This record gives sequence, structure tokens and C-alpha cells, in this order.
Amino acid sequence: MNIALLLEMAAEAAPDRIALVCDGKRWTYGDLLAAARGAFALIQDSGADYVALLDESSEAAVIAVFGAALAGVPYCPLNYRLPDADLAALLGRISPALVIGDEERVLRLAGNQDHTILAREEFTLKVQETVPGDDAREYDPGADESGGGVAIQLFTSGTTAAPKAAILRHSNLLGYILGTVEFASADEADAALMVVPPYHIAGISALLSSIYAQRRIVMLPNFSPEGWLSLVAGEAITNAFVVPTMLARIVDAIEKGAGPATTSLRAIAYGGGKMPLEVIHKALEHFPDAGFTNAYGLTETSSTVALLGPEDHREALASDDPRVRARLTSLGKPIPTVEIEIRGENGEVLPAGEPGEIYVRGEQVSGEYKERSALDAEGWFPTRDAGYMDEDGYLFLSGRADDVIVRGAENMSPGEIEDVLLTHPAIADACACAIPSIEWGETVGVAVVTRDGHEAPGEGELKDLIRSRLRSSRVPEKVAFVTELPYNEMGKLLRRKVKDVLAG
Repeated sequence: MNIALLLEMAAEAAPDRIALVCDGKRWTYGDLLAAARGAFALIQDSGADYVALLDESSEAAVIAVFGAALAGVPYCPLNYRLPDADLAALLGRISPALVIGDEERVLRLAGNQDHTILAREEFTLKVQETVPGDDAREYDPGADESGGGVAIQLFTSGTTAAPKAAILRHSNLLGYILGTVEFASADEADAALMVVPPYHIAGISALLSSIYAQRRIVMLPNFSPEGWLSLVAGEAITNAFVVPTMLARIVDAIEKGAGPATTSLRAIAYGGGKMPLEVIHKALEHFPDAGFTNAYGLTETSSTVALLGPEDHREALASDDPRVRARLTSLGKPIPTVEIEIRGENGEVLPAGEPGEIYVRGEQVSGEYKERSALDAEGWFPTRDAGYMDEDGYLFLSGRADDVIVRGAENMSPGEIEDVLLTHPAIADACACAIPSIEWGETVGVAVVTRDGHEAPGEGELKDLIRSRLRSSRVPEKVAFVTELPYNEMGKLLRRKVKDVLAG
């Protein structure tokens, strides 16, 4: 099995249906399959061991994913936001590759690394002109029954060490798609708006899901709330995925009067970072006809492993029960095709309500790096995310396991401190993290952002707030007021940068 089979099936079933819209150009499923087959021949002729993308989202990214799959080589999209030195090192690790995108930058950084380099326009033109040669070169996506070949290689963020090369095999990705998506289930009018960068697993999984469902994919390479709202209205978008920071900006733009009507939206999924309660409350009000889904997953799990679905959102919002309302801050329940456990420091499975590290197991879970496998003997993957499962099976995230604050012998979750700070009417955003302490080894420091139009509360007031809701050990030793907190493009809070601020 091979992920190219998803496109082959879609094109065979509906070759003339519009599959992709990018910069005003429309591609049918038949067009995409023909281009992917042209890319297959181009990749084979190049002798490349990888197909790399250094570019924004475009039709080239879609064609490259399936062309690489047909050619039997890994697809490796690269983060174009990386500094030159980091990007040059990654290019060196995948040589020789067919690199698509920023031709000038690749030549400047890795011109001596034996790559074949094509600008986006040149690649797109060539694959439409190239026809696979004799039948002996044709690749059968169903020939490898095990699906054991490498489909995707994504480099981790590498914030504390050299980036690891996360491996996703065809069997992992197909395990996720075939277990969660019904073939050809989308109506011809259904359209999905994609704004996630092409080097992120959320973008890749959304692409594969939409192709298999035969949904029209509309790309927005550069996000702006105004551009997003305009495209939703202009293309009658029915499905969208956003990260929390994007949704916050969309809500803010709507409240300032931006954008036409977005009544076509039926489903809005979000993930990639913690969603502030205020943002999801407002979003539910502004999009009353849309079903909201919180999707939790990782690169190593081929994307989503837990979902908080539309009915969960509605029930939590309408409930007066604090336990039920709290589900709006949860990740939902595991999808049917995976298992999730919470484990303690010694690997023991913890009971409901007790925090620990989240472990995941299932066919879609790779847990594999080019350097090593992180799976244990029974196939469980340690996510390094800290969290707990409540009595009803809802999963709650409390941060990265590495983010836990260890004060003396007591482990503390930054998330519980942040949740209390965000109940203050003058606080728009908050981050808690460990700072050095002579007495305790580590103690709590917090950085907070004051809401527009509000006066900054006193440090003592915030400490009293936390003391009234949590144990006194959670009271921060240092409070810093900042204009904004640092997030990456996927909405993940960069705690290491906050630590630098607090250290200063």
C-alpha cells in the first residue's frame, strides 16, 4: 500500500471534479494525478534519494507529495523560516535530493551538495509536460502490501538539540486515513481551506484526508484574518483548520467589522496549541452554525489521536456543571483506532485524574526517527506531553513533560497556574515556567499580557489570585508584564523564550 493510492482512487472515481484551488487556478483530480505521474518520471530521472520542498503551500506541494510516493522516495518538506545555517545543515542530511522552491537560497546554501533544484513554476511546468516512459517504469501503488516504505520525513523543531528526522511510513499514514475518513464522502460543493504550512504534519494529513474524501482543497499560502474571511466567503468554504492564534485573530477581525458573511462554514477544526477559553467561547458565538473540533496529535502519530467533537463543545458550553464545562479545555477522547495511557515516572499506568506522561499506540503511530525508534517493546510511544484522563475518558493536556516545574520534590504543571491567571479580567495571556531557585532548585515564574483597555493588575494581586485557587507552592516568585508572548507559526507557546525573559 502507498499513499498515492488515495489520489489514484479519487481520480478514477471523479476525474473531472475540482480537487485543488491555488492562486485562482483550478486543478481537477485527473489533472493532479497526471501531474503526479509526471513528477514520478522527473524524480526517477533525477536520481534523487529525497524530494524536498522549500516553499509555501501551492499546487507544487500537492504534486510533490504524490509524485514522491509514486517514485518510492521520501517526501521531505523543509521549514523555510529556518536560519540559513540550520537549513544548510538539513539540506546536507538529505543529499542528493530534488529540491523544489527557493532556487536562489538552495544554490547559495547548498550549491555543492549534489541536489537537483527547480523553482516552483519550473517544477509545475515540467511535471505537466513529462509523461512516464515505457510501461516498465510504471509504479503500482498497491504493490508494496506492507506499506513499509518511507512516505514522509519531517524534521523536528530541534529547540534543544539537532533536529531529529521523524519517519512516517505509508502504513502509518494509511492507518490514520483509512481509519478516520470514508472514501468519496464529500459532496461536490464541499471545500476545505488549508492555511497550515506544508512542512507540518497537520497540513499533510489534511491534504490526504481531503483527497480521499474527494473534497475541494483551497489553499491560502499566507494567513491573514481578512484574507481567510474573504476566501471562506468567495469559495463557499465548508471545512477549515486553524491554530489557536489564527482563530483569535479571526475573531478579533470579525469583532472589528472585517470580512463578508461566512455562513457556508460547517466544520472548524483547531489544534497545534492551547486554545484560550475566551477565544473558543467567542468563536462559538460568531460561527453558530459550525461544528467545532479540537484535534490533538503529533508528527510521530501521523496527526490526530484524540478529538473533542462538535457535540462535546455544545454540551460543555450549555452546561452548568463545572466538570462538564471544563471539557472545553480538554483534547476530547481517543479516536477509535488508537489507545492512550497516562503513565508515571516508573512507567506505571496511572488512574483517572492523576497527571503523568501521555503514551499512544496504534497502526498510525510511527514513533520512529531515522536515528532510532522511540517505541517500547509493546508498541507504545511516549509523547513527552504531560496530561491526565478524567473519569469520563476525556484527555487533558498540561504541557510538555519537559515543562513541568520541579520545586523541591513537588512536580507542578504550568497549565494549572496559567488557567488561574486567565480568569483575571485584565489578563489576556499568560505563561508559567521554571526559573532557578537557590532554595528549591526551581520555582515558578510567570509572564502575563494585559488585555487592551485594562490597567495592569499589581503583582501582589496576581499572587493572591493563585494562592486563593491553588496550593501556596504555585505562587510565582517572579512576575513579568510583557506586551505579547512568543508563539511559533503553529500556535505553540515558546516557553524557552519566556524563560530567557524571566531570567533577565
